[in-house]
Amino acid sequence: MRVLVLGAGGHAEVIADILLQMQSAGAELQLTGYLDDEPDLVGRRIQGLSVLGPLTRLPEVAHDAVIVAIGDNRTRFRVFSVLEQQGERFVAACHPSAVVAPGVQIGPGTAICAGVVVNPGSVIGSNAILNTGCTVDHHCRIEDHAHIAPGVHLGGAVSVGQGTLVGIGANVMPSCSIGAWTVVGGGAFVRSDLPDGVVAVGLPAQILGKQTVERT
Repeated sequence: MRVLVLGAGGHAEVIADILLQMQSAGAELQLTGYLDDEPDLVGRRIQGLSVLGPLTRLPEVAHDAVIVAIGDNRTRFRVFSVLEQQGERFVAACHPSAVVAPGVQIGPGTAICAGVVVNPGSVIGSNAILNTGCTVDHHCRIEDHAHIAPGVHLGGAVSVGQGTLVGIGANVMPSCSIGAWTVVGGGAFVRSDLPDGVVAVGLPAQILGKQTVERT
């Protein structure tokens, strides 16, 4: 299966590495290269693969599937949504070192990075990021386009809404619900539910303000 990586920044390099590690472990993948709208990146080689041009070149480049390798949740959501409407196929990237329990559901286009643990009964949506070394305990639900940052720990039965960012090193108590398009600051401790579209920081996490909720 020929895979195009959409994006060519730091996060995209991590995604390419995951896909190459999967290939080395026996997955039937062949990375075609990257597409990125940054003109200065065109022609560069990253992880041995070329940046072939902007995203508008997608129809011209032979591929069987894509992955949107853009760290910003809103941008990743918008690119994914357009391509989904166009009928593109999305591949999930799961690093061989990740420990994912049998039966865990993982949506298309999701990235599971090195050292991640996902325990039984959990459901991970589409186009999400489980970043380096985070842990997702039993029966968690992570919605589409969310990003669980490096070193985050989610207790059992936690719910994370669509497009939400749980910042680096944050901890979330069991059974807490975090709404859609919310930002939990790095190092925060969430011990009670958070609504849609807020920014929460601190120990324990307190709401500091609001932000826009994307509509699907």
